[in-house]
Amino acid sequence: MYDVILLRYGELALKGENRPFFERALKENICKALPNIDPKAVKRRHGRFFVDVAEEEDIEKMLSALSKVFGLVSISPAVRLPLDLDAIKEGAFALGRDVIPIGGTFKVQTKRANKGFPFSSPEINKEVGGYILPRLAEAKVDVHEPDVIIDVEVREDYAYVTGRVIPGPGGLPLGTSGHGLLLLSGGLDSPVAGWMCMKRGLSLTALHFHSFPFTSQRSKEKVIDIAQVLTGYAGELRLIVAFFTNIQKEIQTKVPEKLRVILMRRMMMRIAQKIAQREGALVLVTGESLGQVASQTLESINVTNQVVDLPVFRPLIGMDKSEIIDRARAIGTYDISIRPYEDCCTLFVPRHPSTRPALQEVEDAEAGMDIQALVEEAIEKSKLIIVNGRNSCG
Repeated sequence: MYDVILLRYGELALKGENRPFFERALKENICKALPNIDPKAVKRRHGRFFVDVAEEEDIEKMLSALSKVFGLVSISPAVRLPLDLDAIKEGAFALGRDVIPIGGTFKVQTKRANKGFPFSSPEINKEVGGYILPRLAEAKVDVHEPDVIIDVEVREDYAYVTGRVIPGPGGLPLGTSGHGLLLLSGGLDSPVAGWMCMKRGLSLTALHFHSFPFTSQRSKEKVIDIAQVLTGYAGELRLIVAFFTNIQKEIQTKVPEKLRVILMRRMMMRIAQKIAQREGALVLVTGESLGQVASQTLESINVTNQVVDLPVFRPLIGMDKSEIIDRARAIGTYDISIRPYEDCCTLFVPRHPSTRPALQEVEDAEAGMDIQALVEEAIEKSKLIIVNGRNSCG
C-alpha cells in the first residue's frame, strides 16, 4: 500500500542561514541508513524529507533504520495521492480500512501547506471523515483520544495520507557538531553517554581499556556488542581497544589501595587524550554521573581532569541511575551491559576508595611510576576494530 515514507525534522528548521548545511547532513545520514537506495529517492520538500519506496523493498526494515537517524523527529509510511479531493478521500479510506481496528475510533487531521488547494483543512477533515465513517460500519469518530489519527498533508505536488507515526530520536544530524572520543566500558553508563552526545550531532570514536588476563575475552566481546548497538545510530564505529594490563600491575604494586581507582582514571585520560588527538577528536566523552561512585565525586573529577587539556563532556552528570537504566533500555544496550563480565575498573575497586582525594596526594602516589612509558606502551599495543557500519548511498 505505501509508496513513500514521510520524514519530519524539528530543530533543523530553526537554523537560519545554516539550515542547508544541516539538511544536507541529514540527507546523507538518511541515505546511510538505507543500504543501496538511490539518492534520488530521497527528496526534501519544505521542512520534510520524502523517501520513495519501491514495491520490492521491505518498508518495515526501512522504518526501523530511519527511526535511529538523529535529526528526525518522526517517520510515517504514507500513500501519495493526486491533488484531488475524491482521490484523497478514496486513498484515506483504503488506508483507514487497514489501520483502524474493528470497532475502533479515528479522527482526520489535515495540514494544508498548499494554500492554493480549493478546500480548507477543516473542510478536508469533514469530507474525508464523512467518506470513511459510513464505509467502516463499526468505526467511530473520536476527536479527543482516537485509536488512529488519519493525517492528510496537502503539499504543492501531491497529497500524502498516513495513519501511523513512529518517533525518531530528534536532535541534530550526526557529524554536524564535530568529532569526539568516547571512553566506552562494558557498563550501563558510557553507552548512554555516547548516545546522548551523538544525538547532539557529535560523531564518535570509541576507546576501551582491556586488561587481559585480568579481564576476559568475553568482557571485550561484550563491549564490541555494545558498540554494535551504537552503530545502528552511528553507522560504522571505530573501536580502539587499549592495552591496560601493565598499567594496572604497576598501580597494584606501587599505589596505596584507596587511590588506585583515581590513578587508573588519570592514566585512562592521558591515553584517551593522545588517541583523541590522533583521531581528530576535539572532546572526550565519559559516562560519569556526579556522586554515583567514589571516582565521580567533585574532588575526584577535578583531580582526574588535571591530566588533560581537552574538554570532557559528561552528559550523565545530573542523571540518577534509574534514569540511565531507562535510557539504556530504550536505546538497546541494557541487556548487554548487565552481562556478568567485568571491565578493568570494576574488577580493581578497593574496599575503601578515597572519595575526596587531594591533588598533591595523588601526584605523590604517581611519582614512582614511569607514566610516559606506560602510556606509550598502551597506545602502541592498542588494536583497532571496525564495528559493522551502514552503507552510504553516495
